[in-house]
Amino acid sequence: MRGEPMSATVSVHIVTFNSGKDIEACLEAVFGQTFPIDQIIIVDNASADDTIQQVEAIQSRESIPVPISLVANADNAGFAPAHNQAIRISRADYMLILNPDVILTPTYVEHLIRIMNKDQGIGSATGMLVFQSHPEIIDSTGLVMNRIWRAFDRGAGESADNWKLSGDVFGVSGAAAMYSRTMIEAISIKDKFFDDDFFAYKEDVDVAWRARLFGFKSYYCAEAIGYHKRGWKKGSRKQQPLFIRRYSFINRYKMLYKNLRPSAWKKQLLALLAYEVAVHAYMLLREPKVLGAWLDFRKQLPELREKRREIEEKLTGVK
Repeated sequence: MRGEPMSATVSVHIVTFNSGKDIEACLEAVFGQTFPIDQIIIVDNASADDTIQQVEAIQSRESIPVPISLVANADNAGFAPAHNQAIRISRADYMLILNPDVILTPTYVEHLIRIMNKDQGIGSATGMLVFQSHPEIIDSTGLVMNRIWRAFDRGAGESADNWKLSGDVFGVSGAAAMYSRTMIEAISIKDKFFDDDFFAYKEDVDVAWRARLFGFKSYYCAEAIGYHKRGWKKGSRKQQPLFIRRYSFINRYKMLYKNLRPSAWKKQLLALLAYEVAVHAYMLLREPKVLGAWLDFRKQLPELREKRREIEEKLTGVK
């Protein structure tokens, strides 16, 4: 796809954690992009495998098409804090948040930048993400949120043939999400784009929701394609560590507390209460230890209150 030249700088941000089986293929796909990438920033969360060694070996090649900056954390900081580290390093106009188990087709970045350059109101964009093992099946075409504020990967599990139409979406999956610097700076809270307290899970939904509050659009481009391994979906929830299940559970309520306006939840109060009673009854019977996440929520409440206040103050200024 060649057309008029586009003036924009792009950095690609990858957070790794024991990603040795995937990182080389991921990077080779980034090297092969038709749109020039200015910088790759890798933040490693204390991998115990050979991830860092692989990245260093690629860095040491006589000539690589894109410079790589490697940040090695002493501990596992989590997905959200590590990506905030990368964002602070980047000076690019657009930043692609990319999982190490995603392989992009060569024109992925070019498609998204072309769309976002034409409409500055689009703060985030994604392509069609399909499963590496079953490329005919959708992993995500963006995010969708229902009337009781539960978010899902749009089209997940459906045939890719059903998702050939590009258009606006609620938000984009953090597996291969392009964000504009304009939006990142406009919606950051306490100088952070992702909420550090989320560690992992739903941080992309939180950002999508906040972006919409501030008037930014998200876009799905069906021509941009990425192949996502996402192996964790094959197992049951109980195969995940308890602390991860707790984050997955409680982060939704952090989002609700920060982003939900009173006029909105009052309209869906009965449906919301019915769902919450059902989900908490299930957790009490099947995964009672997960409910311990409410203790952490209580500890973080003062800081959540400050974040909510900053969002409200910024929204007042925008309006």
